[in-house]
Amino acid sequence: MMQKKVCMLGGFAVGKTSLVRRFVTNVFSDHYHTTIGVTVEKKSVTVGAHDVMLVLWDLYGEDEFQRVRDSYLRGSSGYILVMDGTRRATLDTAISLQETAARTIGAVPFVSIINKADVRPEWEIDEPAVEQLRERGWPVLLGSAKLGQGVEELFALLATQMISAPVLPGD
Repeated sequence: MMQKKVCMLGGFAVGKTSLVRRFVTNVFSDHYHTTIGVTVEKKSVTVGAHDVMLVLWDLYGEDEFQRVRDSYLRGSSGYILVMDGTRRATLDTAISLQETAARTIGAVPFVSIINKADVRPEWEIDEPAVEQLRERGWPVLLGSAKLGQGVEELFALLATQMISAPVLPGD
């Protein structure tokens, strides 16, 4: 079984931990706990004929007080950028994190998700903003950790991209 490190990146309180928890245990909790440092979870998935162990690094949220450490990103085979649809500023954070990730680990596969689709009427991230991300070449999903919407698809899409990506020296 091959193993792939995946980093969960996004601003503070966008739902990274909730997405991981929903994916790994199919549980959602309304009780918010700030991630301190990094939490690592694992789940195996099947992509075509390949069994893949996803090693999910749930990193603390980036905000004006703390930045994601480059060292956490090293060795990643891919990453997920999470935005909170109800907070436009999390889109800018995701763009900054994508640039940091690209600079630190290169052109590895990534997928983005705009979380909290269960409260879509409250969204500040509008359709033109989503289209701009797609024009940048970003795969963008809309989902909800609370409802489980888009969660399996998110991780399956990234796993498929990582399996399809060319093998680089050191992989």
